[in-house]
Amino acid sequence: MYKNVEIIYEDKEVVVCRKMPGFPVHTPRLGQQDMVSLLRNYFATKGEENTQIFVVHRLDQPVEGIMVFARNKQTAANLSRQSRERSMDKCYLALVEGTFAEESGVLEDYLWQDKETNTSSVVEQGTPGAKYAMLRYQVEKVIKPEEVNSRDETIQVASKIDNKSQETGSLAGSQRQGGERSLVRVWLETGRHHQIRVQMAYAGHPIVGDRKYNPGSVQGFMPVGLCAVKIAFVHPVTGRRMEFSVEPQGKLFRVMDGHAERI
Repeated sequence: MYKNVEIIYEDKEVVVCRKMPGFPVHTPRLGQQDMVSLLRNYFATKGEENTQIFVVHRLDQPVEGIMVFARNKQTAANLSRQSRERSMDKCYLALVEGTFAEESGVLEDYLWQDKETNTSSVVEQGTPGAKYAMLRYQVEKVIKPEEVNSRDETIQVASKIDNKSQETGSLAGSQRQGGERSLVRVWLETGRHHQIRVQMAYAGHPIVGDRKYNPGSVQGFMPVGLCAVKIAFVHPVTGRRMEFSVEPQGKLFRVMDGHAERI
């Protein structure tokens, strides 16, 4: 671990690391740390001449997970092409509100980004500026309120919020279906702004802890219940397929009914 970045793999071409929640990938704000500056500092402290870092894909600032960065322009172009053409495999784990009618499925929508508010929304096909978005999901587990250890204060708070939302008839409350939540694995077929967060919310399953698209949700989930858990790509120089994975460090993991269980 180097400061706020966990290095998983590195060579002269690429560096694979875990982005911690709350850190932007790259920001123009002076004085604010981001992944690019952290990695540049990391290689500088090692005494390496090449401290260049190139962004080839992104993760939302509140989201935790695995990323790959390039260390030169040629590698950046190769990895960017893989990401753009979807030959770079990326898998996410999301903790969402409610339960799904089907254990697996596809979500297809058209998203429009409002750059002034840094949000996206689902709009009708043909809306100026709208982009097609598609993802696949697989339900891993359904978590019922009674399954969670009653000594977990965070869940107790969540239950109170759920009940209050249901009493007031708010959207967040209606989507929770009595406090049940689902752990889902997600694969992106397109890469749109806030795509998983927006499409899941529109489908009636906003991500737990997501303040933008799930107002009133209990906080404390990394800080949102979304983690990029796997990435696979072809090494630009060796041609070898490389695959890396991480496990969420936030509260997607809980102690339930007296024994450790990943939810």
